[in-house]
Amino acid sequence: MRADRLLNILLHLQAKGRTTAKELSKKLEISERTVHRDMEALSAAGIPIYAERGIGGGWSLSDGYRTNLTGFKKEEVISLLLVHSSRVLEDLGKKKDFDSAFVKLLAALPPAYKKDAETARQRIHIDGLGWHRVIKELPVLPVLQDAVWEEKKVKIIYEKEAGKPEERIIEPYGLVAKDNIWYVVAKRSKEMRVYRISRIKEATLTTERFERPKKFDLAKYWEEWITEFKSRVPKYIVKVKISEADADHVKRISYVKCLNIKPMEKGFVEMTLDLETREWALGSMLQYCDSVFVLEPLELQEAIRHKAKQILKTYG
Repeated sequence: MRADRLLNILLHLQAKGRTTAKELSKKLEISERTVHRDMEALSAAGIPIYAERGIGGGWSLSDGYRTNLTGFKKEEVISLLLVHSSRVLEDLGKKKDFDSAFVKLLAALPPAYKKDAETARQRIHIDGLGWHRVIKELPVLPVLQDAVWEEKKVKIIYEKEAGKPEERIIEPYGLVAKDNIWYVVAKRSKEMRVYRISRIKEATLTTERFERPKKFDLAKYWEEWITEFKSRVPKYIVKVKISEADADHVKRISYVKCLNIKPMEKGFVEMTLDLETREWALGSMLQYCDSVFVLEPLELQEAIRHKAKQILKTYG
């Protein structure tokens, strides 16, 4: 266990450079005292490691020192294979680079691992696309990617869900792929914004640079934004009487939020659902026709009756 930890420390220093004992203790979930003991052990083993005190100090490896040890475990190698199938790599234009790097990684593995890696590769494939998703080209993605790397402002033409496209100047801090939908996290007019890239009709890289805050954490910001976004999603609570078989189906629908379920007479349950809007609720309930009876709200009952009369009139 300690050998794995020492190797993790060594690889972390090699990849990240100077690191404080506090950062390492948090990353490895150990005490700072243990970090100091591990550093002493690495130094005693001949690793050129040293500490710098004061503000901006920390532990570092001597310049030019590299270890050829990868420290890969079989399970870690197999986990990397899952990334190999990601469409994200294709969207970023990095699929060929990843394939090349992966071949080199496999070539460097011990013989005992190669068989397991190839077995996993032939038996696991991750298709990140949903059944109904239309693959949409993102011609502006390379421009935004360059802007993120080079910290340059971008002029975009952005189309909202409703309204005419508008020209904006943004400072892109990072790109996020959520379920194969791409977003750019950017600053505009002193405020942070999130833009869906498929709605960016044009993107032009400018020559003007911006300074990305060193303490900005893209993953943390995204999680906070998602939480705040969910809190703004509208609610439309519906109670229905539904057969147990159909209830199981409804619970598995990703866009339907089941808040509560309780038994009724034999073969039926009462479900409380959040369907966000009245219009969405009406369309959803009409899909199930006579297998669902809306208990509340009464306005949705009336809307279903009205729609049923229209259907009968059309097909009468």
